[in-house]
Amino acid sequence: MSTAHRHRVLLVTGTLAEPAMRRVAAELKEESRIDPIVAVLKIQVAALMTTEWVAKKLELPEGKDKVDRIVLPGYCRGDLNPIEAKFGVPVERGPSNLHDLPEYFGREREAASGYGAFDIEIIAEINHAARLPLEQIIALAQAHRDDGAEVIDIGCDPLPPEGERPAWEGVAVVVRELRARGLRVSVDSLHSREIELAAAAGAELVLSVNSTNREAASGWIKPDGMPIEVVAIPDTPQDLDSLEATIEHLAHRGIPFRIDPIIEPIGFGFAQSLGRYLEARRRWPDVAMMMGVGNLTEMTEVDSAGVNALLIGFCQELGIRSVLTTQVINWSRSAVKEIDVARKLMHFAVTRRTPPKHVDSRLVALRDPKLRPLSEAELNELASKLTDRNIRIFVDEQGKLHAMNKDNHAVGDDPYLLFDELRIEDPSHAFYLGYEMAKAITAATLGKNYVQDEPLRWGLHTREEISHHERRKGSRGQGTGDRGQETGEK
Repeated sequence: MSTAHRHRVLLVTGTLAEPAMRRVAAELKEESRIDPIVAVLKIQVAALMTTEWVAKKLELPEGKDKVDRIVLPGYCRGDLNPIEAKFGVPVERGPSNLHDLPEYFGREREAASGYGAFDIEIIAEINHAARLPLEQIIALAQAHRDDGAEVIDIGCDPLPPEGERPAWEGVAVVVRELRARGLRVSVDSLHSREIELAAAAGAELVLSVNSTNREAASGWIKPDGMPIEVVAIPDTPQDLDSLEATIEHLAHRGIPFRIDPIIEPIGFGFAQSLGRYLEARRRWPDVAMMMGVGNLTEMTEVDSAGVNALLIGFCQELGIRSVLTTQVINWSRSAVKEIDVARKLMHFAVTRRTPPKHVDSRLVALRDPKLRPLSEAELNELASKLTDRNIRIFVDEQGKLHAMNKDNHAVGDDPYLLFDELRIEDPSHAFYLGYEMAKAITAATLGKNYVQDEPLRWGLHTREEISHHERRKGSRGQGTGDRGQETGEK
């Protein structure tokens, strides 16, 4: 790719991180629109830089007379203005881990391209709401909204096989309380009285209507005097003709509706049910559609993120603009968040006609999008340069753990044996290294990047942590492991 119109970015680092920084810079030059220039200052641990020190020591590399911006290590403390005044260009702190630079610049690219738009509405169901206290319903509803849901669905108890159960009169209280908090509400019930109460209290959508209850739909009136919108479904999933009859009934009476041909679980007609969505779109090209994706995620024992991503991609292509999900079973406990990410990713992919990759990695949790391990030769070279007792921990490209300082370089795949080689006596240091080795062996097992003092990345589930370096600022001591992973810094 030509560099004629590229943004020239100066990446500042220390001596130990130089090899890793140059590898990342090469990756950035190949895969992005920036022209990275590496500036190596004479300090081993990049995280120990201060802006005052950088302003005195930093010079542009020979032959690089102009840059557009300067990016410092994320841990570099102090005022950026002196550096900006010296070079006359913007200066910023980048990520604390240099391996996050591709994502850091990638987010800028996504923002510039308008990434984040979506047109699929999330309806999040609270199951068996009649059995829950009001406070719990409100808390769940607000959590779903915070995760990205636009509509909160109140799941009522299903009708028993014989006869009608008494109506849950409390549904009206729940709807009013949620509406008072600015939440949009739907109701999932086949009980006509419950639907009537929910509509009068301010619910805006009913799941679901077919030949068994469509006659009552005209009596479900919202506070503005208009009939509530309903989701029309077939009498049985295979019977699209019955759905057509319900559509005609609702349209003739002026009742607003969207349709859901019903997705079925794997082993119970899943493939054919996808075909019915295609057929429904062919028959009714302009009718609003919904898919109850929870029918698949709840009934398939696999992490739900990938399933949600594929179903949202299908919906995006077919013009299905609302999805119903739930978070009952543990492997689907983050379904709303997953769909919120997936709808943005799939909208970008479909509207830009580009595969949904290298855009947003938050749905990659078990593994990392790309591994950037150091080779055994690189780690041997690094070990030869160490001049202090701080323990650095790495995972090499073969999945082996390396623990090193100026006196030791232990290598292996058993953290206990490595720990014995290090001869650590201080309890707090032992705890710290044990914690880090547990992260390292987890990364080696799953195929993830490990960077000492940084959290493992779990996509949208990543739990940020305070690094050992941050915890020990102002109280550094020999052998405490302070900021051990220099090659993970900028």
